[in-house]
Amino acid sequence: MPSFDATVLILGLLVMVGALVSGLARRSLLSLTALFVIAGFAVGTGGAGWLDFGARSAFVQDLSFVALIVILFRDGLEVEREMLQSAWHIPLRKLVLAMPITLTIVALLARWLLGLTWTESFLVGALLSPTDPVLTSSIVTNARVPRLIRHSLNLESGLNDGLALPAVLAFLAALSPGERHFVWWHFVGQNVGLGLALGLACGWLASMLMPRAGARSITSSIPSHQKSLFALGVAFATYGVTVQTPKGNGFIATFVAAIVLSVRRPDVRASFAAPAEALVEVVKLSVFVVFGSLLTVDALTREGWAAVGLVAGTFLLARPVAVWAALAGTDTDAPTRLFMGWFGPRGVASMTFALIVLDRQIPNGTRIFDITALVVFCSIIVHGISDTAGANWIAARSERAANAGARSSARASSVRQL
Repeated sequence: MPSFDATVLILGLLVMVGALVSGLARRSLLSLTALFVIAGFAVGTGGAGWLDFGARSAFVQDLSFVALIVILFRDGLEVEREMLQSAWHIPLRKLVLAMPITLTIVALLARWLLGLTWTESFLVGALLSPTDPVLTSSIVTNARVPRLIRHSLNLESGLNDGLALPAVLAFLAALSPGERHFVWWHFVGQNVGLGLALGLACGWLASMLMPRAGARSITSSIPSHQKSLFALGVAFATYGVTVQTPKGNGFIATFVAAIVLSVRRPDVRASFAAPAEALVEVVKLSVFVVFGSLLTVDALTREGWAAVGLVAGTFLLARPVAVWAALAGTDTDAPTRLFMGWFGPRGVASMTFALIVLDRQIPNGTRIFDITALVVFCSIIVHGISDTAGANWIAARSERAANAGARSSARASSVRQL
């Protein structure tokens, strides 16, 4: 582990530089996230060696978990009540259909290209099936992107992290020699069910604890910044309560609690929005610097062209085919399906779960970690390069369609008047 002083110095300097070059990054091909991963690689194990955490260190896993908790909670607060009521079927289809299809296709590719066992291949599929809420945030928070797409990607990326974890743990148990009495379907049902139930309960309780405007209470005049602090406390408390229960899923609980709190208390949501941006940005950039510092050229290139084939198959085949199949029969058009099929980046969740795999020390655990790291690294670069251009493309297309619809309505109205 590098010293605390060295870590703080490097992270502080990188955050300062990131803030200064953020405008340039928006105008360039590389996103700020991609730049921080590259910077982490430059100062980490594969570069200058100034940061050398070690993938098995508790600090790396804890930082990844904190990042997921904060980002999932922020994204849960962004879910709109109106869209949740009227447009729930599309993200549900992607969770129930697209995610298992993606897992299966990736597993088949891993088995064919890399020669892993079936259980190891499905573990790789489970690691690479969730989309990343960090890397989709630039799409989700872009007001020009159609609301349906933003809502769908936000709900999907918020829930599929928690849904992937039971599958990862189930395949891990199957590969661990000590787990002979493991019943996977019982574990998955309990893990997801407890996460949903405790998320609903914690979100509802938090919404009741915070006094409403005009309430006659000594706590009724809580300032906005304290409401923001309360919301952050809800995020960590929900996760903590859930993981204390046997096999509870803290990520699902955190996201669901945020949705409940957002729907019931829009004032808390509004108070959290502005202060959360800086916090989320610091956590996000820090975790990607640390991730970049873990990478080495040898680990990324060890599998050769077979791993390149897995990367290409994951981005160009597994996710697009899965989303297209899941949305068949809906009123979404082809460009919308293609857009949502492409923007399924892999990031913090996949790496966090891969760290759990590495910590269990199963056979081929290091190899599975390196494969996952390569896919995540490529996703950060490729999706980071394309997010701004993609958002502008889908936004411009939507605006043209809206303008054409308005002109058509105006002509129809003129005809009726004549």
